[in-house]
Amino acid sequence: MHHHPGSHDPVLVALSVLIAALSSYTALDLATRMRAASGLASLAWLGAAAVAMGGGIWSMHFVAMLAFSLPGVDISYDPLLTLLSLALPILVAAAAFVIVSQRSNALVVSGIGMGLAISGMHYTGMTAMRMAASIHYDPLWVVLSIAIGIGASIVALWLAFRMTSVLERIAAGVVMGLAISGMHYAAMQGSSFIPMDGVLGRAAFGTVGQAPLAFLIAGTTIVVLVIGLAVAVHDRSSAERAGREAEALRRSEEKFRLLVEGVADHAIFMLDPEGRVANWNLGAIRLIGYGEEIVGADYAILHTDEDRDAGVPEAVLLDARREGKSAGEGWRVRKDGSRFWAEATIRVVRNERGEAIGFANIVRDVTERRRAQEALERTRDALVVSQKMETVGQLTGGVAHDFNNILAVITGSLELAKKRLQTEDPRIHRLLDNAIHGALRGASLTQRMLAFARKQDLKPVVVDVPELVRGMSALLKFNPAIRVETRFPIELAKVKVDANQLELAVLNLAVNARDAMTASGGTISIAAREEQAIDGLAEGRYVALSVSDTGSGMDEETLKHAQEPFFTTKGVGKGTGLGLSMVKGLAEQSGGVLMLKSRIGEGTTAEIWLPASQDEKLPEPHAVEPSRTAPRSHRPVSVLVVDDDLLVLDSIAAMLDDLGHAVIEARSGEEAVQLLRRTPKVDIVVTDYAMPGMNGLQLAETVAAEHPGTPVVLCTGYAELPGSAQPHLPRISKPFDQAALVAVMEEVMRARADARSVLPLRPKRA
Repeated sequence: MHHHPGSHDPVLVALSVLIAALSSYTALDLATRMRAASGLASLAWLGAAAVAMGGGIWSMHFVAMLAFSLPGVDISYDPLLTLLSLALPILVAAAAFVIVSQRSNALVVSGIGMGLAISGMHYTGMTAMRMAASIHYDPLWVVLSIAIGIGASIVALWLAFRMTSVLERIAAGVVMGLAISGMHYAAMQGSSFIPMDGVLGRAAFGTVGQAPLAFLIAGTTIVVLVIGLAVAVHDRSSAERAGREAEALRRSEEKFRLLVEGVADHAIFMLDPEGRVANWNLGAIRLIGYGEEIVGADYAILHTDEDRDAGVPEAVLLDARREGKSAGEGWRVRKDGSRFWAEATIRVVRNERGEAIGFANIVRDVTERRRAQEALERTRDALVVSQKMETVGQLTGGVAHDFNNILAVITGSLELAKKRLQTEDPRIHRLLDNAIHGALRGASLTQRMLAFARKQDLKPVVVDVPELVRGMSALLKFNPAIRVETRFPIELAKVKVDANQLELAVLNLAVNARDAMTASGGTISIAAREEQAIDGLAEGRYVALSVSDTGSGMDEETLKHAQEPFFTTKGVGKGTGLGLSMVKGLAEQSGGVLMLKSRIGEGTTAEIWLPASQDEKLPEPHAVEPSRTAPRSHRPVSVLVVDDDLLVLDSIAAMLDDLGHAVIEARSGEEAVQLLRRTPKVDIVVTDYAMPGMNGLQLAETVAAEHPGTPVVLCTGYAELPGSAQPHLPRISKPFDQAALVAVMEEVMRARADARSVLPLRPKRA
């Protein structure tokens, strides 16, 4: 038996090696797409990689077989076996890829199976050869070829499931192409061909020519592999572009997330179309208190019960859906139940089709701003009230001044009428005395009005508290349903305080007590007691003057702010909020303190603690007893009387005329100056202070300049005269009686006589 040696076409051998390398690279490249995809796409790429690997190996094998030739022997191939040799590596390669993708520890087993399939493909292809020769195999070469196939398969599967670069895939494709080609040619090296005398009849049936088939298979394989590579490259490019876009989107979302999370003073969260919370930022956690547990809850949980009952949350979302945005302010509720004033903005979020897919909600705590606005409004209202009070004070001062003029006329006229009354009827004299007493009480009221208007000189004096309260009983008459009672001990220390301010303080406290009463009335109690110093006060004895009521009382919050300036619970236009702050100021300036005690439903007690005075001597009363008579002057004098009120002018002139003085009348300061210039002698000028044009002070300055030594007596209800150039100018307070007028004139004339009796010492000339 003669073993016939075969030969290989070098062009087709090179083509087979190229196909092996190209198919290996393509299979590895497609495998990378398989790893990057998921689901059906991953399976599709897996199938493409299996076809590239199995089909490429088969194509390499078949081209290599077509490169083989025997001299004098025609070779053809059985189509069925040829197709079987094609299907075998593709199916086994796909199975191996699937197994290794799911179980990485099955790499060796899958590689062995894939290597055996490749070897089986080779020997099946050898069996498909139809020629006038028989084939014999060397076992050693067979084993070597199978080992090469298994090794190449294991390496191919390992590379398919790890990250590789383009250069690594090219190098791996070349090496694997040489390995697979080496497997084929090693198997061919171990094959022997023995020519036969005849050819089987079926050998020529359905066979394909050798050369055309080689180029057809090679061309088809290369085209398929190139298409696969192009698809993989396109998919990779698309994936990389999508990856870059996804990374950019991820970075943008991360930046947005960091921005949203970093906004700690705003609660920013998303709502789904039904108004449920979809996400929750750090600012919302800090501001409202809820964590991730609120996700999925209805955002209405942030609204107050009143808003939920009124349907406010639903109305806000409906308005945002209709208008695109809803903004406003209102109360919101934290997790712990506390409330805060919030500025909330809700914007609708729509997709590319314009459908509402949710809402963006931004909430900011503006409680402090609201408090500042309320404080500003209260200050503005307080300023308006203060301006009104200033206007009322000015009006009160003006009214009191005019009323003083009226009382001056009344008291002067009554005194003169009483002196000249010839009847001895005691009832007539009693009636006149009552009228004079009434006028003096009116004068006391005007003094209080001037004190309220701050037009009265307010100085601390020794005050008998019970006597002061009893003296202002006429001012403490309220609704008949309200009873005012006083409780004072028999012996009570006196205090040194501004009497007018203390009267005003007691009046303020009594008015507050009256306002706290219900329509059914109640009791106001004014009492005083002696106490030792408490914390915050200097050592010593104190008199605690208290005003208590049985009214509605105050809660702790109201009590805490009650002494603040402009704080009031009486509503707009019903209180200034200055009463208790004025009382507090008086107490503290006098060395004491104001204490408030109150409970809801039990009334209120206000105590003014004032230091007990060491000086027990009371000041002389200002009021003139109506029973006293005015002594006649020692000698008549010439008096210029100046007043713009004709009734007052006539009353003063009548009192002076009754005393035997010569009276000259002037109705203005300017007229008085002209009379002084024309009159040879005027002993005393008695002038009103408040006159239009030239007032009393200006007249006094003019008299001092033009008629030095002529005394001027100023008649006024104001004890504090701004801009006075003569602080020691003699004054008499309106209303005054004839005795007070005589006293001040005698004092002035005596001072004038004393000044004239002093001779100036003139040094001798040298």
